[in-house]
Amino acid sequence: MTTSQTIAFINARLVEPESRYDGPGALVVREGFIADVVRRPDFGKLSDDIRVVDCNGAMLAPGLVDIRVKTGEPGHETKETLKSACRAAAAGGVTSIVIQPDTDPAADDPATIDFIQRRARDIGLVHVYAAGAATQGLEGQRMAEIGLMMEAGAQYITDVDRPIVDSKVFRRVLSYAKGFGALVAHRPADPYLSAGAAATEGEFAARMGLPSAPVVAERIMLERDLALAEITGARLLVDQITCEDSLERLERARVRGLNVSATASINHLSFNELDIGDYRTFYKLNPPLRAESDRQALIDALSAGLVEVVVSAHAPAPAEDKRLPFDEAAPGAVGLETLLAGLLSLHHEGRVTLVDLIRAVTYAPAALLGLKAGRLSPGAPADLVLCDLGAPFMLDADKLISKSKNSPFDGRRLQGQVILTMAGGKVVHKALE
Repeated sequence: MTTSQTIAFINARLVEPESRYDGPGALVVREGFIADVVRRPDFGKLSDDIRVVDCNGAMLAPGLVDIRVKTGEPGHETKETLKSACRAAAAGGVTSIVIQPDTDPAADDPATIDFIQRRARDIGLVHVYAAGAATQGLEGQRMAEIGLMMEAGAQYITDVDRPIVDSKVFRRVLSYAKGFGALVAHRPADPYLSAGAAATEGEFAARMGLPSAPVVAERIMLERDLALAEITGARLLVDQITCEDSLERLERARVRGLNVSATASINHLSFNELDIGDYRTFYKLNPPLRAESDRQALIDALSAGLVEVVVSAHAPAPAEDKRLPFDEAAPGAVGLETLLAGLLSLHHEGRVTLVDLIRAVTYAPAALLGLKAGRLSPGAPADLVLCDLGAPFMLDADKLISKSKNSPFDGRRLQGQVILTMAGGKVVHKALE
């Protein structure tokens, strides 16, 4: 996957999330790794055998690390294949992805984890990792082979969109995972309050006649999860926190010293429930879009570091699953190609500093999983994204590389075009000149 040619990137706006440096810089890539980094525009005299890339002030940052990506492979390749997901990731500046275990069959054993990793190595584009199921078949009843999956390379344990209702089972999962030092991700949503919901309960959903669920469904399950994490001492990842009430509970848990982290999706940072408009199914998500006050609270939590990680929540759905009445349409949106540009909107609006935004999709998720990615330092993998921060474009979902085109950013004007993506020292995407 690496290239033997030595490459020097000069005249860059270097964004280094580990040290929170944002300023002029240059770096050298050699044999798949970062060989040298300086905080000035160039290195001066370079050897003639070094290829020089002049960044012309564009942002040079670590490649993005997206820890919540769904594909259809194995089982539903019409939605997305591992190859199309990798190509979409590269186009979006994402160099590491973690595949969710809700495949067919579910990734609830080491053989399926191994299949995903071997298939990705054969593709040879971006780094692909797998998450393992917490329970067999993601049914929330019997614990999956957590230890064996971790030995096979699973990055964390999760039942994805299916909350584990039985508290005894979830406690057992947390306790067992703790013995392996495994991270457990869990979606906080009371399934009884959330059953059949297509929107968030409130005036808007009532006016639209949509089946809905109250935001308290998230808070109820989160409080249970935090209590179980406290008594087991396990590492808990709150999967896609969305509302202000939940953020308050998360902050209290941190004050008490719980080992808990949280992710937010780019969709919940970018849109609110009113964006559903006239029943636009690209905005039907799981969890559903919230009130504008919740979105603003989520942005503040990201800025303050309470929410450390942002994910694309990439969930491909073909047209036949989306072109249905709103309450019947499949939830989810593709996001690998829009994660960076969506985040940059918060930078352009002055809501969150650029280095903190980049940190949330590079160093923070990599550190959470113990990956060496997400850094611009000598010896780190040469996973890079070069991006023109100010370049405007109108997103046309039909032109996305992903096999499914269900993007809520369709038709939205964004700023920040990926010029080049490098993974392991190999250029895996280059914009047309």
